[in-house]
Amino acid sequence: MCYMTKCPYVPPHEWNLDFPHLMLRARMAEAKKHGGDFVARELGKMDRNGRLAALASPLVNAASSRKRKGVRTLVEKVSGIDRDAELPRFHTKTFVMADRGDPVRPNEAAPAFGKRKAVLFATCFVNYNKPSTGMAARAVLNHLGVETQVFYPGCCGMPQLEQAQLDQVSAKALKISAAFRPFIDQGYDVITLTASCGLMFKSEWKLIAPKDENVDLLSRATFDIDQYVVDIARKEGLPPGLAPLDGGVSVHLACHARAQNIGPKAAELLKLIPQAEIDVIERCSGHGGTFGVLKKTRPLANKVGKPVFRAALKANKKHIVSDCPLAAKHIVQGMNELAAGSGDAVTAKSGEHPIEVFARAYGLLP
Repeated sequence: MCYMTKCPYVPPHEWNLDFPHLMLRARMAEAKKHGGDFVARELGKMDRNGRLAALASPLVNAASSRKRKGVRTLVEKVSGIDRDAELPRFHTKTFVMADRGDPVRPNEAAPAFGKRKAVLFATCFVNYNKPSTGMAARAVLNHLGVETQVFYPGCCGMPQLEQAQLDQVSAKALKISAAFRPFIDQGYDVITLTASCGLMFKSEWKLIAPKDENVDLLSRATFDIDQYVVDIARKEGLPPGLAPLDGGVSVHLACHARAQNIGPKAAELLKLIPQAEIDVIERCSGHGGTFGVLKKTRPLANKVGKPVFRAALKANKKHIVSDCPLAAKHIVQGMNELAAGSGDAVTAKSGEHPIEVFARAYGLLP
């Protein structure tokens, strides 16, 4: 966001300086010299952690609950994960598994039927932690007439990018883009279900592997899920059936969504719902990767996010949504902590993805 909106040294300035990525290279050099953060590095191994946690998800979820104060205190001492941080839940039945068990049925009466087909990149978070987001996205696209497939060749590498492990990010970029090539050659659009993965596919990988043909093709074939539905609405039109939602929606525009430079697609998507009451919050939530859960950084994450918590609590809509699932969870927890001090009651029960709210407006989710 610094490069896009504030830095005075970007083109056409003669220095042509991309300061955020210069900082990333500096962090990489520092990590090679002194070693990186072991805990953050291990937490960033999303596929390993997700597969292991899925095997024993009831036990993992019970142990990670904030109600288990003794366990969380021990975890904090061993791993540095703040005992008060709300942690994601894991699911034994991943999004990929759920998709395999439910046949795809595109809506033949929809205006876009037969005109589009899309492969949904499951993303590590949706696959292991929030399969409902993936099923909502699939349900919406099928209802709009889009033929879908779900594919997950591995994590996009955003956790490694944040830790300046660029060699690992490069390897993931080459492997995953090559795996998507057959879909792209068959005319599939590639849909990402979180803003971070969309940013990686569209721009970050191109900076790391600028001469790779598969990386370039994947960049041009990729859409954020909100962006894709809005595009369908504009070009082919939507089938009837969208109904108003009670309680309104506060839309947090995630930094990784804003950095894609595609406009406020989450808000545009939800404004398609009749009589939608939409509030837009365009500030950093303070939660980035492990930043919002580690004890040494969580206080700063909360400080950065407090203006967002206040704005969301003031509006107090029934739905709190963000294209960053960790940001949505962080915001709702921050709202509840503020409300506990003021005596207010938070209307939203949990953070959601915009596509989940849109699916409910169509009656595709309970």
